[in-house]
Amino acid sequence: MLRKLIILLVFAVASASVPLVYQRNPELFDGLILWSLGQEEQELPTEIATADIRTTRSIEPGAEILLGRKVRIAANDAGHFNADFKLNGRSINGLVDTGATLVALNVSTARRIGIKILPEDLQYSVKTANGVAKAATTVIDSLQIGRIVVEKVDAVVLEDRALKDTLIGVSFLRRLTKYQVENGALMLVQ
Repeated sequence: MLRKLIILLVFAVASASVPLVYQRNPELFDGLILWSLGQEEQELPTEIATADIRTTRSIEPGAEILLGRKVRIAANDAGHFNADFKLNGRSINGLVDTGATLVALNVSTARRIGIKILPEDLQYSVKTANGVAKAATTVIDSLQIGRIVVEKVDAVVLEDRALKDTLIGVSFLRRLTKYQVENGALMLVQ
């Protein structure tokens, strides 16, 4: 009886630790999946790697979650990379902008994600596509897309009239391992 209890305990601990191990090292699991398919990583067609994810998982519009901490964002008709991100746990549509130094959002969006901006906080003048605007600096506690999560992201909050969309700038992108455009899509890798 004691032997069965010990075996049960070992299996319980092992199964409980699988998600923790996967979260810390998703590439290990990618390799195990490829190994179980009997294929080397370079021999795995892209369609196989992405097809299962697309058919079994509901994801953000415009984004495709891949194995590990990778996300592919397809370009829209205008060639821009839009997707739903989670800022402080709230779903916000964002435009990835490699020309923006910081993540940029307007006051209304900042309030929606729990950042309080008072009129006196808007102490900086910045040039935008819509002209000169008042801005405040802040830090977003958590910015997420798919399995990619970056904490403590520097951001700027602009007056509502100055910015309609949320811009996901380099203050987020530089914290990734890689971001690049390939085959008409933006690949984000953490």
